[in-house]
Amino acid sequence: MRKLPTAAAEDLLEIVMRRYERASTIITSNRPLDDWPKLFGDTPAVAAFLDRLMHHSDLIEIRGKSFRLHESNLAARRRKVPTMA
Repeated sequence: MRKLPTAAAEDLLEIVMRRYERASTIITSNRPLDDWPKLFGDTPAVAAFLDRLMHHSDLIEIRGKSFRLHESNLAARRRKVPTMA
C-alpha cells in the first residue's frame, strides 16, 4: 500500500471542514477506514477529518466481488473464444 503525499491529509481536512455541517459529502474508497491512517500517515489531521467525516455520517459498506473485475474477466474470455469463419 503506497502512502499518499504529506499534504493530502491537510487538503482533505480543509475540504471536510468547509463542508462540515453545511453540505452533504460523498466519499468513496476501496480501502477500509482502518487503513486511512496508514495511507495518509498517522497525523492529527487524519484523526480530525475522520472525526468530522464520521460525525453525522451513514457508512455503507459493500462487500463482494468487484463488478468491474467480473466484466473484465468476461471480456477476456470472449476474446479467447475462437470464431468460426
